[in-house]
Amino acid sequence: MSSNSVVEWDETVDVLVVGSGGAALTGAYSAAARGLDTLVVEKTEYFGGTTAYAGACLWLPGNQAQARAGVEDSADLARAYFRSLVGDSTPHEVQDAYLDGAGPTVEFLERSELLRFEYRPFPDYYPGPGRFDAGRGVFPVALERPEGEQPLLDAVRPPAWSERLGVPAPEGALEDGRALIGRLLLALEEAGGRARSRTAFTGLVQDEDGRVVGAEVRDAEGRTVFIRARRGVLLAAGGYERDAELRRAWGNGPGADWTMGPEGGGTGDALRAAQGLGAATSLLGESWWCPSVLFPDGGAAFALGFRGGVFVDAEGRRFANECLSYDRMGRAMIAAGAGDAPERPVWWVWDARHGEEPPGIVLVPVDRESFEAAGVWHSADSVEALAEAIGVPVEGLAATVKTFNEYAGNGHDPEFGRGDDPYDRFFAGEGEEGAPNPCLLPLSSGAFHAVRMVLGDLGTKGGLVTDVDARVLREDGSAIDGLYAVGNTAANVTGAVYPGPGAPIGTGMVFGYRAAGRMAGA
Repeated sequence: MSSNSVVEWDETVDVLVVGSGGAALTGAYSAAARGLDTLVVEKTEYFGGTTAYAGACLWLPGNQAQARAGVEDSADLARAYFRSLVGDSTPHEVQDAYLDGAGPTVEFLERSELLRFEYRPFPDYYPGPGRFDAGRGVFPVALERPEGEQPLLDAVRPPAWSERLGVPAPEGALEDGRALIGRLLLALEEAGGRARSRTAFTGLVQDEDGRVVGAEVRDAEGRTVFIRARRGVLLAAGGYERDAELRRAWGNGPGADWTMGPEGGGTGDALRAAQGLGAATSLLGESWWCPSVLFPDGGAAFALGFRGGVFVDAEGRRFANECLSYDRMGRAMIAAGAGDAPERPVWWVWDARHGEEPPGIVLVPVDRESFEAAGVWHSADSVEALAEAIGVPVEGLAATVKTFNEYAGNGHDPEFGRGDDPYDRFFAGEGEEGAPNPCLLPLSSGAFHAVRMVLGDLGTKGGLVTDVDARVLREDGSAIDGLYAVGNTAANVTGAVYPGPGAPIGTGMVFGYRAAGRMAGA
């Protein structure tokens, strides 16, 4: 739709926000707190998007929550680290807008008594200048439910395991990503903003001069509604992780089945609409990658924090340091051509010293019986028998285990350096008594187990090209007036790198805050 001359507006606001994850709600609250009439529309029945599934560590360097914990950080320290990784792959002025805006974003949010953050250790993901071995991330403080009816909190998306297993969300306090979403929703409401679920964005409206002046949505009753936005429209509807057609067209990974993006969202609607107005795009082949456990239904669940076992490819060989941070491990899978297609399997192999459960964190609990019935979990009394069960060469897996056990005895992995980095050791803890390297424990105690692993993602990270204030840009670098994009709807400032825990949500929050400031004239 190119002109508002034929549009009869059903509603008028200052700011319309499409989506309800951490980036969207930070932008919405930041606008409402500045006195702008703000409305959030969410396509699904729940608020929170993928943020609600997250542990919600936030990579926001140099903020006051860190300072309260005695962590001495700054935008400049983070800049040295960030620049060493991202380099010139994204504009330096946009990188600086993120890094310099992280502290002010937290300060602004914490002016509300409803928004509180705390520092917890979680290492940066790469070695380099300015790296924090203990991490620089902050987390939302758990949210105790206020007394009385809380329709907004009841509408926060359940945890991933709850939705996947079809069981009720836990009662009591909201934690992690759900705490962030709940706090932002309550703060938005207190500031006078509103949020509507089951309201699907269907298009943008421009005036005769090309300014975006509103949007078309479909409400819960299926009616078409035109909402005028006097100050701007903020697109924060996630990426295109659930759209198999777009992922194929842009060469983005193995497809939509193995993403952690919630069903019903992440279909690229906002991205398509902006492209229709001439918006530029970038990084369309990129995602926030992660190794994932393959489930019997063909889906997959994010796994991290590996404490034991090895990953092997179709030849029964290791191909990477299994303790790498999840995006780095995902990229190692891509480089090795492993786990990114059914014909290129990866198996996570461990032994009885770790028990029957996989020795790590799987976001959705596994059910061994159904996994075995589906052929994605196998157990055997010997490495050789396990190799036959999972269909890899017996000599290959046997040689891998023998070599790995030698590394465990020496405390050093000369092939991949497992256990050499502070991130590797973060989840391993002290390890076993007498073990020279807590990340290298031998596979020597039958029974032996293997579960199938695939290349998953936490969402796509390519999208609309934006400037320092999240304004959507055309190919010639000019801004589409009135249109903003943040979170996974925008091409991420980190480029092809995942620098530390909470970069996806943290970058989105900062640019949501900056977009709101621009719309408010701050």
